[in-house]
Amino acid sequence: MAKDAVARDVVASLRRDIARIEGRLTERLAPAEDVFLRLAGRPEGALRTGDDRFDAALGGGVPLAALTEIHGNQIRDTGVVAGFALALAGLLLASVPKRHSVLWVAPREMMLEGGMPYLAGLGRLSGIQPGDFLIAQPNRLADALWIADEAAKLSELAAVFLEIHGNPRQFDLTASRRLHRRAQEAGRPVFLLRHAARPDPTAAPLRLVVNAAPSVPRETLTGPLAGSIGRPVFAVRIDKNHAAPPRQFLLEWNRDDRRFRQSGPEDTGALVSASSSGPHNAPSVGSVLAFKPVGGEAVAAHVQPTREQHTAHRSARRAG
Repeated sequence: MAKDAVARDVVASLRRDIARIEGRLTERLAPAEDVFLRLAGRPEGALRTGDDRFDAALGGGVPLAALTEIHGNQIRDTGVVAGFALALAGLLLASVPKRHSVLWVAPREMMLEGGMPYLAGLGRLSGIQPGDFLIAQPNRLADALWIADEAAKLSELAAVFLEIHGNPRQFDLTASRRLHRRAQEAGRPVFLLRHAARPDPTAAPLRLVVNAAPSVPRETLTGPLAGSIGRPVFAVRIDKNHAAPPRQFLLEWNRDDRRFRQSGPEDTGALVSASSSGPHNAPSVGSVLAFKPVGGEAVAAHVQPTREQHTAHRSARRAG
């Protein structure tokens, strides 16, 4: 009990220091007891994706009361990052007991670059009804951050999604702390979608890097249909996670069952995978000819030039 009291005092002191640095009032923060319980490992709930190995690597699933980052390496990965996020939104809406909505916040320049979510296709992809999907398109990033910060408090929303391009100076560590704190207070997730961005330090306990992966052919009663495109597959790398070291998964999204599942073998960390068709050794020395055919006959690779050829070759080089 004495250790618990000391730990609570330390946490309360740290919280006062952080509030002073960030210019906030300590009274606006939650009681230190709640923070102590979270730091001590009290579970806050997680969104299960459907794939047991992926959920286990995440520590039970995607955290519900936290800020989660979803990254794309390049701007052309905007579609696959948004698709993965929308699949999570569909899972989240299906897990809440009553009807809620999700809010998608993106500055206008981000919408012009990556496009707006296609409402008519949301139902087919993730089961989201158009009436449950709200879009905010402010002109400035500062306005987008304010909207996301205020919307995270609303109990009518199941989650808030915020899209950001690159590494703007307006979104710093303090801004990420604020969003993470809002998610903790509300018990609902805030997803930060970062396109073509470096992995800057943030308060998010989980960062996923998502890329497109090849789909397997569509299954039919007679077997795979050649030349067809099956379900979408995402290459998901756990880049930052407090529960486990970085790992990579190939996850296939089943829009009928509304769940993810493994699409291929789990990444073991090897830089180069083994060849699927067996080893391919280099041919033995001497089996490839080094000279062009002369007079219809090939000159063997082991035949050396004559003394006259050597002399002419050396003379030509010196003359040059």
